[in-house]
Order: sequence, then C-alpha cells, then structure tokens
Amino acid sequence: MKIASWNINSVRFRIAIVERFLREAAPDVLCLQETKVVDADFPVDAFRALGYDHVVLHGQPMHHGVAIVSRVPVEADDRLDWQANSEARHLGVRLANGVRLENVYVPAGGDLPDRDANPKFGQKLDFLERMTRWSETLGGPTLLVGDLNIAPLPSDVWGHRQLLGTVSHTPVEVETLARLQAAGDWVDLGRHFHPAPKRLHSWWSYRAKDWAASDRGRRLDHQWATRDLAATALSHRVFEDCRGWEKPSDHVPLMTEFAW
Repeated sequence: MKIASWNINSVRFRIAIVERFLREAAPDVLCLQETKVVDADFPVDAFRALGYDHVVLHGQPMHHGVAIVSRVPVEADDRLDWQANSEARHLGVRLANGVRLENVYVPAGGDLPDRDANPKFGQKLDFLERMTRWSETLGGPTLLVGDLNIAPLPSDVWGHRQLLGTVSHTPVEVETLARLQAAGDWVDLGRHFHPAPKRLHSWWSYRAKDWAASDRGRRLDHQWATRDLAATALSHRVFEDCRGWEKPSDHVPLMTEFAW
C-alpha cells in the first residue's frame, strides 16, 4: 500500500502534473492540500479516469482545501476545525484495514513570528495546540500527513542560523510541533528513513529564479505514523524532481509504502 501527500497549490491549475504523478508513482491513495476549489468544481473525472474512484473532499472558494483520492475504498470521513473558523484544513478517513488517515493543512502563520503583532502566527500556534489535544486521545493505527508548515530540524532547512527568525523554523514553532509529536508518540517517517543530518526538503519558494541552483529549501511537508503503523513502513520517498515540472507547485509529493 502506497500513500502519498502533496500540497498542490491549486488542483485545477496543476491537474496535468497531478495526473503525471499518479501515472508514474502510482500511489494507492493521494492526499492533497491547498486544493483551492469548492467541492462541486473539483476535477473528479480526471482522477476517476486514472482509477481513483474514491474521492473525498473538503473544499472552499479560492483558498485552502483538502482532498483524498483513492484506488481502494475509504469511509467514515471527518472534518475537524482545528482552525476554529471553519476553514477547510482537515480531512480524515478510515481504510478497510482499520487504519485512520488524517490529511491536514496547517496555516502558514504570516511573516512575523509574534502572536501580538501578527494574529496569523497566534492562529497557527493555536491550531497546533488543538491538534495536540486531539493526539492525546488517539486510539488505533493512524497516519497523519500533510503540510505542517514547520521545518523542525536544522537539517530541514537550507540555513539553520539564517532562518531562526523566519516563520516555519522559529524555536516556538519547533517546540510546539515537538509537543504535538510527543502527544501521539508519532514517528516522523521522513526522518525514520532519512535520518538527520541528511538534507531533506519538500518546499522551494517561487521567488528564486532557479530553485535548484539556489536550493533554499525547507521540509514543511510530513508523514507521521503511530508506532504500530510505523513498524509496517517499508520506504519513504520525497519526489524532488516534481519541483521542476511544468507549472509546478512550490511543494513536492511525499510517499510512504507499507507492508499491508
């Protein structure tokens, strides 16, 4: 069983590279973030043409949005409001073997790492605290995937010292994410298979004229598993080459293969 995750930054605008990824990587399940489309306008037919008959959506106009497309049946979908303002940032389903799959898009948090001066930063921290409380109540094998918008380790960013004051790598965000991870005893599959200090990035800004040459990346996207589920993981891959495809997202897909 192969489960992939990708912040696609507008699924309709980038449907061609999504189709290419599905044909080449052939995940059984793909979790998308930042779909930027209402459910009625989601390109369902494009996915079903490739065999992804099971489509679960949580969208909104223009912003945010998450989706799960699958070649295998999924059921019991949930939409938790960790943002506390009804934004479409979470979607959870259950697979036939009982595994919970939680797809999440954590807020970016604005540009200034100060709760008082920048309310968006406070919203991000509060979002993660609500996730932490939820993680404390977990029961059964669970896979958490998505854009967590935090690069926690020094080797998760192109320049640790340069980015300590930059939202996504500040000490308070890293500490908050660590509490979330501890609350669910989550295994970070990326670092399980690619231990630090190995370079591991999933996002490169559009601002760079040549993203590959400058290589100022960050690992903002993650796949975490409860320990019982992590024991069944076989491999974890970051598809860095997708950043160079036509009309790319600024994020690239991740995929973990499990022995189910």
